[in-house]
Amino acid sequence: MHLPRINPKISVSIVFVAAMFMSIMDSTIVNVALPSLSRQFNVTGTAIDAVVVGYLVSLAVVIPASGWLGDRFGTKRVFLISLALFSIASALCGLATSLPMLIGFRVLQGLAGGALTPVGTALLYRTFPPAERVQVSRILNIPTALAPAMGPVLGGLLIDKLSWNWVFYVNVPIGIVSCLFGLFFLTENSEHKTRDFDVLGFVLAGVGLALTMYALSEGPNDGWTAPGILISGIVGVLILIAFVIVELRVAHPMLDLRLFSNRAFRVCNLLSLFSGAGFMGLLYAAPIFLQEGRGATALTSGLTTFPEALGVLVSTQIVGRLYPTLGPRRLILTGLSGVSIFMLLMCLMGQDTSLWFMRVLMFLIGAGMACAFLPVQTAGFATITSAQTGQASALNNAQRQVGASLGVALISSIISIVGMTTLDAHGVAQPNLNAYHAAFITSAILIIIATGISLLIRDSEAAATMRKSPLKEQPTSIDEAIAAAEASI
Repeated sequence: MHLPRINPKISVSIVFVAAMFMSIMDSTIVNVALPSLSRQFNVTGTAIDAVVVGYLVSLAVVIPASGWLGDRFGTKRVFLISLALFSIASALCGLATSLPMLIGFRVLQGLAGGALTPVGTALLYRTFPPAERVQVSRILNIPTALAPAMGPVLGGLLIDKLSWNWVFYVNVPIGIVSCLFGLFFLTENSEHKTRDFDVLGFVLAGVGLALTMYALSEGPNDGWTAPGILISGIVGVLILIAFVIVELRVAHPMLDLRLFSNRAFRVCNLLSLFSGAGFMGLLYAAPIFLQEGRGATALTSGLTTFPEALGVLVSTQIVGRLYPTLGPRRLILTGLSGVSIFMLLMCLMGQDTSLWFMRVLMFLIGAGMACAFLPVQTAGFATITSAQTGQASALNNAQRQVGASLGVALISSIISIVGMTTLDAHGVAQPNLNAYHAAFITSAILIIIATGISLLIRDSEAAATMRKSPLKEQPTSIDEAIAAAEASI
């Protein structure tokens, strides 16, 4: 059977959005299922957290090797294998009959997810020339914006109407369709590198990131001075320092840290670290505030935070058109300045404040973050060559994982220190909204730091991405690719 020929830009966009949507949503949708999992497997306290921690740790182990794997075996091949393994692991998670079995399958899921995002990003960036990179970021922001917001909403519906198993089963049909589509319509891309696998670098990066991620994810629950957390954190950081020393001295490193000598890439990653920490910290604090502080249901909480995704999607389309004229620096500075103000206004939310006020703020925060997401991603890769894209994607994704974990760990610790409850005049425990207000302020401070870093961005370094692409000369425009990608969700 002769299959129709599809523009590579469209096929890559469709598969990337579907796969990333599935992968990113998985982390938030599972969080909603944790209470049900506790009851199902009859475990109490933080023991069920291993379902999340196991995924994060295994994710961190694979990310450093993702660049080498894509360069060596081809981005299409590695991407589709990771996608298939992620889908299979999701089905196995849903079939798990014990907690150890579920944790084991989640580790397998994390191993697949660790390669999925960086290799997918490399595949996307190698398909589009620099002049169209801003349009690529518009595609990239679709799953980034929608998935975290839809996770709690969809998770709540699936658990209420079906069972906890379906928060894993939901990945399977998306994965199967994406794999089949990618198998027939994606084109292979390999740098044909013959360099040896950096075994020492892989071990140091994997162990160091895994221990650090474990400490960051469990520190707020167990306490930062708990022996296990303290030892994991210190050893993890020391191993990462050793990793940096080793990688700067070898000819073919596992992660090419020399890419940070590229000023634009370095500044954008540093900015992304702080802005991502602030944003993910807010997305962590907001549902807890609504459910624990205001007594809202999981579904109401999800619907209240969901406008953030709409803000990102609406703003992304506007920013994509303004980028060639205004450049990254002014867009990022304006967007993050607004986000810091809107986060501080979240402190006005009280017990009886209309949830529509919070929904408007969440929409504005999403819109402001889009002014940073798109330009940072585009400008950061502006001077990265095709040969460097795999390594750059791996570094970028490692940074984003650490930033997100750091933000959640910091915000969780702030809420714990201030105290989620306080005693009223009659000695009855009441929600302590000050804890959540402190969390919102902390998120705003992280965004303010990122705003200051944005002053270091130079539009001249992103000049290649600010040229208007000659789309009229092409038989299929990038906007059609975006439309097709959005339709695939």
